[in-house]
Amino acid sequence: MTRLARTTQEIHGTVADGFEAVREEFAAFVADEQPDYEGQLCAHVHGRRVVDLWAPGDGAGPDSLYGVYSSTKGAAHLVVALLVQEGTLELDRKVTYYWPEFAAEGKGALTLRELLAHRAGVVGTDGGFSPQELADDRQLAERLADQQPFWRPGTAFGYHALVIGALTGEVVRRATGRTLQEVYEERVRLPYGLDFFLGLPAPHEPRFRTAQRMVPTAEQRALLDSLPGGPHSLAAVAFNRHAAEPTDLELLPNDPLVRAKGPASVGGVASARGLAGLYAAAISELDGKAPLLKEDTAAEFGQLHSVGYDVVARSHRSYGLGFQATADTWHPFLGVGAFGHSGAGGCQAFADPRSGLAYGYTRRRCAFPGGAAPENDRLAGAVHRAALARR
Repeated sequence: MTRLARTTQEIHGTVADGFEAVREEFAAFVADEQPDYEGQLCAHVHGRRVVDLWAPGDGAGPDSLYGVYSSTKGAAHLVVALLVQEGTLELDRKVTYYWPEFAAEGKGALTLRELLAHRAGVVGTDGGFSPQELADDRQLAERLADQQPFWRPGTAFGYHALVIGALTGEVVRRATGRTLQEVYEERVRLPYGLDFFLGLPAPHEPRFRTAQRMVPTAEQRALLDSLPGGPHSLAAVAFNRHAAEPTDLELLPNDPLVRAKGPASVGGVASARGLAGLYAAAISELDGKAPLLKEDTAAEFGQLHSVGYDVVARSHRSYGLGFQATADTWHPFLGVGAFGHSGAGGCQAFADPRSGLAYGYTRRRCAFPGGAAPENDRLAGAVHRAALARR
């Protein structure tokens, strides 16, 4: 590994031989960022860590933990993929086979496959959720079971931003008798020693770095203010902005209850090492352990299932099963079947089985415009080019 010299931007970490351009790209990006930038970048190729970089703020380092927002969905749906692979869950069974109460209000024909592809139509509830409910997947599932869908299930798709993990998690709980978080801890996090928590234990709280609000330019603020969507729009329902206590998505990880319970849609806490390690474990031999997913399972969960106009986001989106189709949604240079999930604060994480690449990026301050921060294109692109050059 090539060790980095300290620069005025406080770039730290190591890169493997052949990945020096990634270090240079990261340093160039940090030099252009706000003075208080704090973030981490990590990547594996075929299970070998090849990039491990960070640019800390005061007191931060490679073991610091950040709220990873919707990147949590990747950890949650890796659990679902494992259970499908083992035959505990079947993608084309109706959700009601596992969860009979879900049949209320015309949802009885929906399959698990359609649920995972964001086709259920229950992106929230008419009255919204309290902060306490939003932190607790069991309470969310109970409320959603009785909710009339906002479109006919299966006929369209839209991002179930705050609830998809509760919905699929309830299926997991009914099928296994264990919460999704418990299965994740026992089957994924603990065996691989991942710094990616669905429910942050109290002893790790000192490692958590509070999320910071986006600081948009005047032009960016004007663009954000001009976005369509009234107080009772699908987007407002999906992001709980219509509730009596509207959800402040940017600062959601700062709620201790959210961190402690780890709701499977948005409540994960991780480092870049944890994000990249999760996807390395999914597709590659890691630390002498076989990949968690067989090739056909990874291919099915990464396969395009919902592509086109997302009725919540009101834009083009692409989803596999529980995962974003990363090559179509974010990074077209990746291979067909790449899968992962970005997070609202700017984090990104994915696996590209064709190149063997597993990627994780975190940042403390939320980035404009939300979702995978723009720098991920240049950073992931540099890692991908280096990975292909060494094949």
